[in-house]
Amino acid sequence: MGFDDDLRSCAELVQTGDADRFQAVMAAPVAAREVLFAIYAFNVELSRAPWASSESMIAEMRLQWWRDLGTEIAAGQSVRRHFVATPLARLLKPELARVIDAMAEARRWDIYRDPFADEAEFDAYIDATSGGLMWMAAGALGPADEGVVRDFAYGVGVANWLRAIPELEAQKRVPLLDGTPAGVRALARKALERLLNARKASGRVSTQSGVALLAGWQAEGILKQAIKQPERVVQGALGLSEFNRRSGLLWRAALGRW
Repeated sequence: MGFDDDLRSCAELVQTGDADRFQAVMAAPVAAREVLFAIYAFNVELSRAPWASSESMIAEMRLQWWRDLGTEIAAGQSVRRHFVATPLARLLKPELARVIDAMAEARRWDIYRDPFADEAEFDAYIDATSGGLMWMAAGALGPADEGVVRDFAYGVGVANWLRAIPELEAQKRVPLLDGTPAGVRALARKALERLLNARKASGRVSTQSGVALLAGWQAEGILKQAIKQPERVVQGALGLSEFNRRSGLLWRAALGRW
């Protein structure tokens, strides 16, 4: 792939820190892999920042570092040397770097233990984190309708969030507004509806950009599991079998579907 040392390090970081997205990148066309590895490595680093210290001030400073980086890239300025920041600045369009600020701001929720105030705040978190990431990746690869990408990303984000519930609760967070079976079903249904609506509008996402949406290949199945058996959420039992995971990814990649 002609990767430099920084991009090799980005790929290794994604492989160890975000195995599902690593598999999605490896199923993508070779030409898309550099930018996807840089963006997904950035996301691993950003998502880890709030958890890197029990001191909230230190966690805030780590997030601010990435916010400053996004501002520098958006302004076309030189960025500080870093194995993720350096290739990200080279490969990311300046206008897409503006998304970083909202992503980092949303991650401040991870630092503290306050529950989401309401549905709007929860939705904003999912949109800023999952939606911002997927829009950054899709926009870097080609033309796409941002609303369609973010609708699909909402479904993917909720699916990933539901899988993370046991770990979040173990960290003394309150991840759901309504953790009852009825509440889980309602959230999963809402997310699935947005995901399926995005697929209906797939013509508004170019083939090149659609490669970035491949990372959500498991979301539909996971959301359907949560609707059918919401108890699997607290059990940490959401997820597809290894065969279905791999075959589903290869099938979608081969047909250019997401």
